[in-house]
Amino acid sequence: MLKDYFKLKENGTSVRIEALAGLTTFATMAYIIFVQPVVLGAAGMDADAVFTSTCLITAFATVLMAFLANYPVAVAPAMGHNFFFAYVVVLTMKIPWQVALGAVFLSGIVFVATASFGLREMIVASVPDSLKSAIAVGIGLLITLIGMEWAGIVRLDPNTFVTLGNLSSKPVLIALLGLGTTIILIARRVNGAILIGILVGAVAGLFTGIVKNPGSVLSVPPSVLPTAFQLDVWTALKQNLIAVILIFFFLDLFDTVGSLIGIAKQAGLMKEGKLPRAGRALLADAIGTVGSALSGNTTMVSYIESAAGVAVGGRTGLAALVTAGMFVIAMFFSPIVQMISGGFAVQEVINVEGQQIARTFTLYPVTSPALIVVGSLMIRSVRDIDWNDFTEALPAFLTLIVMPLTFSITDGIAFGFISYALLKVVTGRGREAHWLIYLFAILFIARYAVPGLH
Repeated sequence: MLKDYFKLKENGTSVRIEALAGLTTFATMAYIIFVQPVVLGAAGMDADAVFTSTCLITAFATVLMAFLANYPVAVAPAMGHNFFFAYVVVLTMKIPWQVALGAVFLSGIVFVATASFGLREMIVASVPDSLKSAIAVGIGLLITLIGMEWAGIVRLDPNTFVTLGNLSSKPVLIALLGLGTTIILIARRVNGAILIGILVGAVAGLFTGIVKNPGSVLSVPPSVLPTAFQLDVWTALKQNLIAVILIFFFLDLFDTVGSLIGIAKQAGLMKEGKLPRAGRALLADAIGTVGSALSGNTTMVSYIESAAGVAVGGRTGLAALVTAGMFVIAMFFSPIVQMISGGFAVQEVINVEGQQIARTFTLYPVTSPALIVVGSLMIRSVRDIDWNDFTEALPAFLTLIVMPLTFSITDGIAFGFISYALLKVVTGRGREAHWLIYLFAILFIARYAVPGLH
């Protein structure tokens, strides 16, 4: 039945190959199980509930991808989007996480609603390739900065913005061990390198006392009720969070399209330059985002880590089905997740304008290497920017540099869109930009000009 439904013979694969591909994909992306509770926990959400919802919604959306599109692609909460949710929308904009979940839900509804006509494709086509690449790079730089702060490799400094951390401290040494392990394994093309790096850091943390012994391995999955169905859609609409909703929508759309194209090229699934069943794949992602908001989680995207499964022969949705099953099994290992994703409190004394001030902050030495590595992988898109054309290069540069400097994905995109529209007009090349770019530029200018919108 599996062979017939997923057309294994037609795709030149087998049940054994698809199972191995599914396990490989799970190993390469399982870090999200450890990272997501930490990121959303910083926004005030229950970390245990986030862990369960991450496993559940990843399994659900990946099953949708398997049956709707028959692609060996896993769908999970997006790295980068989760930081925008927690650190920009909740912590910086002071929007309650329940309202932020309402914005995620509405962005998912927009995603689903646009499935019946070509709006999504038009939006993707309207954004120039240079800005698409710059957005990915900027998010990568932001994630890397956060990962280095969590590791203690760098720390915030009131005088110099950031400065080098205490590299001889135990938490930093654990983080460096995990990071070194991960990058060596990636360089040697070992599947699951990020997950192995996390586990090596966790074991070292146990021996040094940085990580607490969980006492047990298996347990009943934590309840998802503290975050499930807690979204506040009405307030998200009343507070005029249109810009936030659109950012969630655009990030979801661009990330998924980029990942699908990359994986499809690698797997040989492209037909005459086009991606068959692309609409179904995007629909699986969109429905996943709606379900994610309902369960208390962030936007869902197709994971580029699925390329690891494709590399070992995965060609159909059966591989995705195996990956989904692994996330269901992972729910019963919550003590391990709590151990790995736990923070370590550090105290230090800093000098601020001649005064000695004591402060306490939390490091995450086990999971932080994953953020640094994921950020570095996202930087590769910088090669796709046309640096020889100033009207393309400067907007791309502003986009990728403003994000980490302002700790805001929204501001990075805004600077990019505004400068792109301006440079195309003043150089007499206005027709090179889609009319949507000018519309978005005007909206972003209004956002900065009108008090209360920024």
